[in-house]
Amino acid sequence: MSLTIGNFHLENIKFADKTNLSSGTLMVDEEAMSAHLLSNDKRLNKVRVELAHPGQSVRIICVKDVLRPWCKVEDQGPGEGVLHVMGNATVITCGKIVGYQEGIIDMSGPGAAYSPFGQTINIVLELEVVEGTTPHQHEEAMREAGLRAAAYLGETMQDLVPDKIDVYPAESADSIDPTLPRIAYIYMLLSQGLLHDTYLFGRNAIEGLPCIIPPTHLLDNGLTSGNCVSACDKNTTWHHQNNPLLAQLLTRHGKDLNFVGVVLTNEPVRLAHKRQSAQRAVELTRTLTPDGVVISKEGFGNPDADQMMLIQGLEQAGIKTCGLTDEYPGPDGCSPSLADVTPQADAMVSTGNANERVLLPPMARTLGPIKDLTLLAGAYPQSLREDGSLEIELQGLVGATNQLGAQFLRCEEV
Repeated sequence: MSLTIGNFHLENIKFADKTNLSSGTLMVDEEAMSAHLLSNDKRLNKVRVELAHPGQSVRIICVKDVLRPWCKVEDQGPGEGVLHVMGNATVITCGKIVGYQEGIIDMSGPGAAYSPFGQTINIVLELEVVEGTTPHQHEEAMREAGLRAAAYLGETMQDLVPDKIDVYPAESADSIDPTLPRIAYIYMLLSQGLLHDTYLFGRNAIEGLPCIIPPTHLLDNGLTSGNCVSACDKNTTWHHQNNPLLAQLLTRHGKDLNFVGVVLTNEPVRLAHKRQSAQRAVELTRTLTPDGVVISKEGFGNPDADQMMLIQGLEQAGIKTCGLTDEYPGPDGCSPSLADVTPQADAMVSTGNANERVLLPPMARTLGPIKDLTLLAGAYPQSLREDGSLEIELQGLVGATNQLGAQFLRCEEV
């Protein structure tokens, strides 16, 4: 069995009297889409649908999640069948801050270069909930609205022929070349509760991890973000749907490496739980008999300890590791970068300094609750200047230092 992914490339999105996809243009019935979302969740009080294209003078603030529209055309179970996706279009949800760690997306100017969503065609949902809704219910309503919107738009692809088709075997490790190195992937998921959650096929990943999972399950929309964390290194649902590490490992399987499997693991809160989780993840990884392991991370601070425990355990077992992490060394780069380190972490890839400050010019149009702008992580009370320009750390830009490698920062030797 296999998973077939049909990819649609859009040229444009515009409002129309009926939602449909034709000749590379997605037409969106604004009223019908809003009514669909409101009728399915009584916690929502207002839904405003906006469109944002690359190059426009648009700033999207207080972003909750980003999702790729999809449609399961043939459902033969998780990781099998036919999935249609919009490759360069997203649904973006934004609304009032609850967790104080949402971010911004600029569609033009210097800010657009820091986020993948400055280059995508975006359907933006400005959402308001009924007064008195609790913080957790508020977040749940926002996240479910994004999922419903992505599925609603995805239905337009049901009977169409994709622009590109990729086929992924259900078990990539079935064909092993003994002359190539065996590489495994440890995929760390933020799973701490307190609005720091990731969901695996609808179940909170705070339980049931670590585990070994087929890669095609992850390609088949297996992971959903529920996180209120710093925008720069948050893995939105889109990031899980488009994980570049996973894509590279699958593409290179049988060419210059053997991709032998994925271990999903969590990032608990308590130290004892971190140790237990890391030990179990190392044990599971060893059953794959890898020569090397790549480890991605979400969040910063105490997740640094989880990653270092994994690296230490694997290296002590004789397995080479490479970890991806961003850094928080202050705007000048002179403070310690990570909250925890280990001598065995001698092959690390930095995805950038989240404390670096940038000055973003004013935009003609702002989507989202403007009054919450200076409450974003990476911003401060004086961030918003009189002319509408904004000084903010990369921490506040969605995906700027993403630890799956889905970002555009580069370094050069001087």
